[in-house]
Amino acid sequence: MTLITSDDQRRGLAKIKWPLRLTWAGMWAEALVQALWPLVGVILVVLAALILGLHDLVAVEVVYAAAAAVLIAVIGALGYAAWYFKVPRQIDALARLDASLPGRPIQALMDAQAIGAGDPASMAVWQAHQQRMSDRAAAARAVPADLRVSRRDPFALRYVAMLFFATALVFGSVLRVGSVAGMAPGGGGLASGPVWEGWAEPPRYTGRPTLYLADLDAGAINLPAGTLITLRLYGEVGALSVTQTVSGVPVDQDVEPATVLDFTVAQSGEVRVDGPGGRVWNVTMLPDAAPEVEILGDPEVAALGEMRLPFVARDDYGVEAGEARISLDLAAVDRRYGLAVDPDARPELVIPLPMPIAGDRTEFEENLIEDFSKHPWANLPVKISLSVLDASEQQTATPPSGMTLPGRRFFDPLAAAVIEQRRDLLWSKANAARLAQVLKAVAYRPQDIFRSETSALRLRQQINRLDIRASYGLSDEVQTDIAEDLWDLAIELEEGVLADALDRMRRAQERLTEAMKNGASKEEIAELMDELRRATDEYMRQLQRQQAQEGEQQDPQQGQQSESMQMTQDDLQRMMDRIQELMEQGRMAEAEQALRELQEMMENMRVTQGQPGQGGQSPGEQAMEGLAETLRDQQELSDQAFRDLQEQFNPDGQQGQQGQQPGQQQGQGQQPGQQQGQNQPGQGQQGQQPGQNDGQGQDGQGSIADRQQALRDELNRQQGRLPGGGTAEGDAARDALDRAGRAMDGAEEALRNNDLSEAIDNQSQAMEALREGMRALGDAMAQEQQQNQPGQGNADGNQQANNRDPLGRNQSSNGGESTEGELSMDNDAYGRARELLDEIRRRSGEAERPEVERDYLNRLLDRF
Repeated sequence: MTLITSDDQRRGLAKIKWPLRLTWAGMWAEALVQALWPLVGVILVVLAALILGLHDLVAVEVVYAAAAAVLIAVIGALGYAAWYFKVPRQIDALARLDASLPGRPIQALMDAQAIGAGDPASMAVWQAHQQRMSDRAAAARAVPADLRVSRRDPFALRYVAMLFFATALVFGSVLRVGSVAGMAPGGGGLASGPVWEGWAEPPRYTGRPTLYLADLDAGAINLPAGTLITLRLYGEVGALSVTQTVSGVPVDQDVEPATVLDFTVAQSGEVRVDGPGGRVWNVTMLPDAAPEVEILGDPEVAALGEMRLPFVARDDYGVEAGEARISLDLAAVDRRYGLAVDPDARPELVIPLPMPIAGDRTEFEENLIEDFSKHPWANLPVKISLSVLDASEQQTATPPSGMTLPGRRFFDPLAAAVIEQRRDLLWSKANAARLAQVLKAVAYRPQDIFRSETSALRLRQQINRLDIRASYGLSDEVQTDIAEDLWDLAIELEEGVLADALDRMRRAQERLTEAMKNGASKEEIAELMDELRRATDEYMRQLQRQQAQEGEQQDPQQGQQSESMQMTQDDLQRMMDRIQELMEQGRMAEAEQALRELQEMMENMRVTQGQPGQGGQSPGEQAMEGLAETLRDQQELSDQAFRDLQEQFNPDGQQGQQGQQPGQQQGQGQQPGQQQGQNQPGQGQQGQQPGQNDGQGQDGQGSIADRQQALRDELNRQQGRLPGGGTAEGDAARDALDRAGRAMDGAEEALRNNDLSEAIDNQSQAMEALREGMRALGDAMAQEQQQNQPGQGNADGNQQANNRDPLGRNQSSNGGESTEGELSMDNDAYGRARELLDEIRRRSGEAERPEVERDYLNRLLDRF
């Protein structure tokens, strides 16, 4: 393109003067950025390093080497700029501007008419064309410069330099840039003579800032122990000297003077800088106190053996970590029976102490929560010591204190015997032979002590393993495996696998009686009472269902004359609350008497529902009954699998005959179960021997695997009709039944593969999940009953006739005494009731009373 400079063209081009200049300036900026970005990046990096004072943290030689590297980088950046920089011309700016417009009007304005210059018509067309191009050129706008350099900087080094520089501006100081001048050879001496600077950097855990000593006046300063003091001397060597007594390290006078000194404050003393501008500081060291830890009280033990040990820890700068070390107190162990032999060597227990996740750690209280029930030292004398560590690695430990290592206690005599032998096995491998003999004596008459044939066979299997291992040696893995199996067996014996409600209630009563004799703790008593309440509630529901199925209709007059006892759910609740209160007060004899009375009443009682209008079973009761039946069927399948497994190892059948005795005994003792079985066709008599029952099931349903599959299908059907949806208890029941279903699937697959051991394990998991689902469903039903109970009243005369307490007194609709009869004639009865309620309110508001008592009083207030 050639620039035309005629008068007409100048007038046309005058309209684009400013857009052209701005476009040309943008091209200059673009050329500079494209060529000088490496040089700008080097400058930003150097300035950032100087602002951060990095040159003050390294030796002078390193600074000199860095300066040489910077010089090389600057030369390279200048060469890069010279190579890529091109001076933009005005004609190039005009061409860029013209290219941005439609039809290139600027080029058209600069053109001349080639032909027809003398023709008026041709001239008119040309002038119209020029006018149109002039209008288009008047709309020109400056073309923005392209400042992108991503093609030439693919690694974004320019952004790294900018980030480094921005960080230096935030965290550094521009005043530090001038200190680099003193590092030049002879520069510092020519400028101001010998100079110095220094820093005092306390340990990070103290939270104190770094002090710049050149800004501090001479005098007293307080520094924490461990503070690092760094001094740098510039100028002629020897013109400045440093002496200090805070490090505790003597200064060697024969060593040549150093230009950089650093030392740590270990004691109070003096730091002196002698020479031009020297100063003296009297340093007072702030000592770092050792951490402290203290046990606040005796360990609290939950009903299932979980220990909660409260402690307090403190430190002036915060506790970093801690641990508890537990070792066996062999001198305090009662060395009798299985504990008479020397124990196997075991390392001490090391448990990390819990620390606050957030907040201040200078002083805090926490609880060490751990369950040692499975450990060999559980319920044996031990010594425990707590230790804590601070950031300066100072450690403090409490003196070893003796205690009994908390663990779960077993109140069933058979379960307690199994757990004791398990402890002896873990105590020493030398007890294996003795352990086998003791367990043989325990299981001599299994029909008298075992409630489940499965439990008897499991114990027999462990005895056989111990007999073999006692002869050929017991390895650590086998010892641990047998101990784990014995633990599972003891849990099964303690908690039971019975689905019959009456047996479960009797079982809970027996455990509670044993707990009274053995001096159980408050937590264990509360857990056992809760178990008794759950078992009693389930028995009440089963008895109600049984009465409804039998169609028992009692005439009101006949009910008044009946010798059988009647009681409501509220009566049972009051009696069990009274038993728990007596036990917590230590009045065990009275508690045992009350428990015996409760047992006798439960054996002979008729149940009055206390909720009129409920004829028949609710969906929850139907679901509970179906799950109980499924649990019984699963137990029978598990017993059959055990018998089949036993026959594989005992083809002669002698052991199988012996193992049938527990099942026979169990069948003979389940009276309520027989009645329930009679009302459910196809289920069979509960009093039959397991062998007979299983034989019938195999004839009717095929192999045991097919029976397991049918039981799984039945569980699926029950899950579809399970009530309690949308509640936490209902969801927990569904989750438990899901686990039971998966375990049944695994049992079926193992049975089809003839893997009886795996099948028995899966069946045990299915039964445990079924029990959990039944407990969750019972909680959901109890919660629904509590929500529906307040709005119900006495609806008909039949309910009123049956609503009597165990002593034959009439009950009101909410379970209290009726105001009809002689009591209503007492004018002072209401006054006494008000006085009693006032006294209960007063006592419930006294914070110094035990929490158990206040909870009981609050329950009374909620009820009345």
